[in-house]
Amino acid sequence: MPGQNEPETGFSSRLLERLSNAYSVVALTGAGVSAASGVPTFRGKDGLWNKFDPRELASVEAFMKNPELVWEWYNWRRQLIQKVKPNLAHYALVDLERIVPEFHLITQNVDNLHRLAGSKNVIELHGNILRNRCLACNKPFQGEIPEKGALPRCPHCGGLIRPDVVWFGEVLPVEALEKAQEVAAEAEIFLAIGTSATVEPAASLPYLAKGNGALLVEINPEETPLSSVADEVIREAADQALPRLIMALDRLRAKGM
Repeated sequence: MPGQNEPETGFSSRLLERLSNAYSVVALTGAGVSAASGVPTFRGKDGLWNKFDPRELASVEAFMKNPELVWEWYNWRRQLIQKVKPNLAHYALVDLERIVPEFHLITQNVDNLHRLAGSKNVIELHGNILRNRCLACNKPFQGEIPEKGALPRCPHCGGLIRPDVVWFGEVLPVEALEKAQEVAAEAEIFLAIGTSATVEPAASLPYLAKGNGALLVEINPEETPLSSVADEVIREAADQALPRLIMALDRLRAKGM
């Protein structure tokens, strides 16, 4: 049952005390964390790509059929994402990493904003739109992707270079998923922030944590499937709730409690 919120902070004393004394905390973030940054959606507003279904552009089949078109779309998306900045929620999670001895951040977002804000222990379940790798051998590719002309090839095997993101029909990176499951199972507190908790396998992580004894906290302005099982529910946007949570934790720690 959710804890009773203190009028002064808007958070329960149980949550604040558990967080201030926790050794291991894990946060899972979804699109709601980046919402205040204005991260664009798949299609955008200018209509240029509205005639395409994302599945026609974000799949291995689409890439093999027309890699130039797929790269044109991703270059467009990258230009949009590089114009946005981390918001208060991203920076609050950096502060939480400062406070908690063992903090891990699992994200479903590909926008790189957690790293840009300064988070260190980031597990990117769906990849990172600003990175590239070889389609054939999976080795990272550090070179530039031209907006026009011939696409670069892998210097190791000659394979096509693709964005380092998880496409429709692909499984999550094994190493990232295994690490996420490992830290979720060991967490004392698990924060599900701005995620719909419906996309598997990420949606199972909060249940894994709770099943292993973690305090499950949901921060989301909308109700989700997690809401009925969470120990604490904070019905606010991440960029509003998280900075206040950090301030409340800092005050509590300053009192030596």
